[in-house]
Amino acid sequence: MFVQTEFTPNPLTLKFIPGRVVMKEGTAFFQNKSDAEDSPFAKKFFNINGVNGVFLGSDFITITKIEDIEWQILKPHLLGVINEHYESGDEIISQNYENKESKNSENNKDDSDLIKQIKELIDTKVRPAVAMDGGDIIYHSFDKGIVYLHMQGACSGCPSSAVTLRSGIENMLKHYVPEVKEVKSVTEMKS
Repeated sequence: MFVQTEFTPNPLTLKFIPGRVVMKEGTAFFQNKSDAEDSPFAKKFFNINGVNGVFLGSDFITITKIEDIEWQILKPHLLGVINEHYESGDEIISQNYENKESKNSENNKDDSDLIKQIKELIDTKVRPAVAMDGGDIIYHSFDKGIVYLHMQGACSGCPSSAVTLRSGIENMLKHYVPEVKEVKSVTEMKS
């Protein structure tokens, strides 16, 4: 099996494209081994020293590493896990897995028209673009003119994510939804 790799804007994250379906629906983001209990596939990556995050997209996997380990050391181990997994036929994610962040992003009957419009713009204009870079951005909440977004995969911890939020997403949302005054990452909620 040939697995392509691509660099992402985040130097600590590498995108792996196995040429097969990874997630049939949605995405999954795991930041440690205990988060990955419902994904035997993601759990295997955390057994490799230096892996700091695993993001599963529709047809790609992004792995985030710690700063001290070089990709040329880590990459062969990661490719081995991917190849072994697809050869085994094991499940990627268990039936029990529920992505709470994605659930929050989906439209629900209690959403105002404003929230529905924000979610629609994020789903149609933002998420496809960031998926190309190996990540995802999911709607979290809207409060007092501020849209809070959860950064996943290559977007999480990316040095250019603040620029992406401010220059790209914030400007686009303000253009279509005048009620939007600012866009922040969920990590900025407490500040």
